[in-house]
Amino acid sequence: MFSKLVLSLLLVGSSAFVQRALPAARVRNARVAPSMAAQIDLTGKVAFIAGVADSTGYGWAICKALANAGATITVGTWPPVLGIFEKSLSTGKFDEDMILDDGSTMKIAKIYPLDAVYDTFADVPEATRTNKRYAGLTGYSISEVAKAVEADYGKIDILIHSLANGPEVTKPLLETSRAGYLAASSASAYSFVSLVSNFAPIMNEGGACASLTYIASEKVIPGYGGGMSSAKAQLESDTRVLAWEAGRKHKVRVNTISAGPLKSRAASAIGKEVGKKTFIEYAIDYSFANAPLQRDLESDNVGSTALFLCSPMAAAITGVTMYVDNGLHAMGLAVDSKAMQMD
Repeated sequence: MFSKLVLSLLLVGSSAFVQRALPAARVRNARVAPSMAAQIDLTGKVAFIAGVADSTGYGWAICKALANAGATITVGTWPPVLGIFEKSLSTGKFDEDMILDDGSTMKIAKIYPLDAVYDTFADVPEATRTNKRYAGLTGYSISEVAKAVEADYGKIDILIHSLANGPEVTKPLLETSRAGYLAASSASAYSFVSLVSNFAPIMNEGGACASLTYIASEKVIPGYGGGMSSAKAQLESDTRVLAWEAGRKHKVRVNTISAGPLKSRAASAIGKEVGKKTFIEYAIDYSFANAPLQRDLESDNVGSTALFLCSPMAAAITGVTMYVDNGLHAMGLAVDSKAMQMD
């Protein structure tokens, strides 16, 4: 089951996020992600974004980017936090974060309860069905949500996988249990396979699927444990295979975005100890010090990339891992290392 602590880990989105105080010599970017809405028109297109539960991560930023281009936005939210998310929307907590480029307010056409570790209702254990956090909710398995979306909209055009979970993410791989490792793989990688499998049949030809990954899939990132690095590597491999299979069978494209670190609410909770920086704070500082582009990554940067990949402008792009990390993936040395300092 997803844990609230790491529902989204590093990769669930928003265009507005609370950033910690930066060193004096470091200035936060002015708005550097130009709107692509003027160049891309998604009017009449329907998008389903799985894994949105607040306004502090990449999933929210993708919603806004697609909405700016005119797409109809629907989302899937983890059942235990569904009520909180809906209340926050209705009470205006996210009002400022919902302002689009033209001054209008983003509309979320429908919110579906979604627990992406279950493919069918038969997979849901009795303990979950009767859990008070799932009280009154039905139809939250992936296949059920796909059928509900089909009943409401017929066909959709865009599918976004913006969720991940590693219940043992703070543990080194050597200390990760089999159950924790498989849970990370199930929630963070196979969930994308299942989403594409169930949603591709109801997608229009030329539609696009995208997920969010992280550089730990190919480089060692101490502190990002619990099998999450393995799950992200699996996700990227699956992206290539799904691009082939879904491309041939359903004529849709499948890509993934390797996003740099963002201080979302969920990511801020990983490895949090009193008096010490969190894992995500270390990751952000490291990226700023060592990436080719010495700037702070904005969630809008990932939102704009997802918009591009899901638009006709990327009609010939599929099976790729697109890096949106200020170029950090290209580096082989940490230039701020003491070993690099001259005597």
